[in-house]
Amino acid sequence: MRLRIVTPLAVVVDDEGVTAVRAEDASGGFGILPRHADFLTSLAVSIVAWDDAAGRRHYCAVRGGVLSMAGGAELTIATREAVRDDDLATLADTVLAQFRADTDVERTERVENTRLHLAAIRQIMRHLRSDRAGGIFS
Repeated sequence: MRLRIVTPLAVVVDDEGVTAVRAEDASGGFGILPRHADFLTSLAVSIVAWDDAAGRRHYCAVRGGVLSMAGGAELTIATREAVRDDDLATLADTVLAQFRADTDVERTERVENTRLHLAAIRQIMRHLRSDRAGGIFS
């Protein structure tokens, strides 16, 4: 099976002869073996692990993304950011923690942006109501 992990700027992993892949989505961890049925899921911020033909295990931290399995032989993960390192402790302690922190910051920024938009809409609605109640158009 071929495993590709890609970001908008790079192909981080392009390995042939992968015998097993382990990943995580919102429902939890799962595994994929060669000849798996076509599959599509949204990944969580997590570590993807895979075994090569020699039995060695490799790891890549991904910042969410989309995993797709096609034809039982092509597994592709498209993600915003990925870091490959065969030292699981390094990925778990530093990279994964940073990805989660970045995701939390982005979530907070989205919430604040939504609040600003709603406040602007309320101001516009107040202004429009005051015009109807005896403002310039009466």
